[in-house]
Amino acid sequence: MKLGKYRILRRLATGGFAEVFKALDSVEGVHVALKIPHPQFSSPQILNDFRKEVRLTAGLEHPNILPIKNAEFLEGRLVVATPLGKESLADRMRKRTSVALALDFMEQMLEALAYAHNERIIHCDVKPENLILFPDNWLRLGDFGIARVAMRTMSGSGSGTLGYMAPEQAMGKPSFRSDVFSAALILYRVLSGELPEWPYRWPLPGHAKLRRKVPPPMVDFLQRSLAVDQRKRFANASQMLSAFQRLLPGARRALSGKRRKKAKPASKEPDWPVIRHREFTRRFRKVLDLRASCGRCDGPMTEAMRGCPWCGKPRPKNGTTSRFPARCPRCRRGRKLDWRFCAWCFGPGFKKVADREYSDVRYEARCDNAACSRKLLMPYMRYCPWCRRKVRKKWPVAGARRRCRSCGWGVVSAYWDFCPWCAKALEPQVRRTH
Repeated sequence: MKLGKYRILRRLATGGFAEVFKALDSVEGVHVALKIPHPQFSSPQILNDFRKEVRLTAGLEHPNILPIKNAEFLEGRLVVATPLGKESLADRMRKRTSVALALDFMEQMLEALAYAHNERIIHCDVKPENLILFPDNWLRLGDFGIARVAMRTMSGSGSGTLGYMAPEQAMGKPSFRSDVFSAALILYRVLSGELPEWPYRWPLPGHAKLRRKVPPPMVDFLQRSLAVDQRKRFANASQMLSAFQRLLPGARRALSGKRRKKAKPASKEPDWPVIRHREFTRRFRKVLDLRASCGRCDGPMTEAMRGCPWCGKPRPKNGTTSRFPARCPRCRRGRKLDWRFCAWCFGPGFKKVADREYSDVRYEARCDNAACSRKLLMPYMRYCPWCRRKVRKKWPVAGARRRCRSCGWGVVSAYWDFCPWCAKALEPQVRRTH
């Protein structure tokens, strides 16, 4: 079956408002997902609402937001094309999900919501079916705008269920806090295996299982996010994300401790890799802004690294915890809103750049391009975020004297086996002394 330039291959899902198909874009030669509302939802008023929502949300540029590739009317029906993912989070939840992966999914979802809330956009339908997974556990939140039109239409028709909807939203009064509630409900279900229902009295079903999986501060975080009184919740996803990221290191340490406890041998020999990671973190946490850990060896890492300095594993594409408010769509590292280009990869310029200039205490060097507009650089940048020129500076690591023989950047040779900046193995004679 053909619909314009799309050759429909098979149906992926059917909902009360629309159907989703896997299709081949015969012009670009790529597979896409097509969302097509049911014929009964094609009145002029609904289609006009769609036009407004698509225009409003098409400008959202964030690596964790599913972009709209194309939206047009074909044979009298609205067709919305998006990139095709592997599966939805709803599909993934049918399989066992580790706590670490659940926390990673939650962080990506909150980053998408925080960006949208900063743009003054409420999603209104945050649920596992609208969270699409791509390779390397890359999560993207879809149905912005479309969800709002669907919600108005379905509520007007008298159908629809609460699902992941906040209580005040079910009464027709959605807000940023409603998205906070829905996001927390998803994490609660992934961790506890239970989807709580009205009246949401604490402790909710699955509370005992939740407490076994995450430390008490994370339980308190969820309890606040799921408060029936919306005034007691986080005001928006930005606040929720900040609180969540403050709790992440403790939650990860607790998980790491549980894994080591289970794998503890009968003898009481010291766990030297753990001791080495702990000592390195104590000495270089502030210098390198260590906010992540390797998924293979659990070694501490930082956002600018191309690979793990402990085991050599390449940096995951789904990113690491970032202090920046947005991410580069290409490499998914953090960026400031006034940057014109990515400081970490040679990607194209960003479509949306803030008009105002943002200061930052991390700027400590200058671009050598005389024509550069601002010339400000942070440690370990590879490209100037203002003019895109490659940074010639060989960044050192404060407190470490050695440099990688391949790239010339600083390395902590007393601890690392690989250069995290060029991903090359450090030579044994370099690693012996510090």
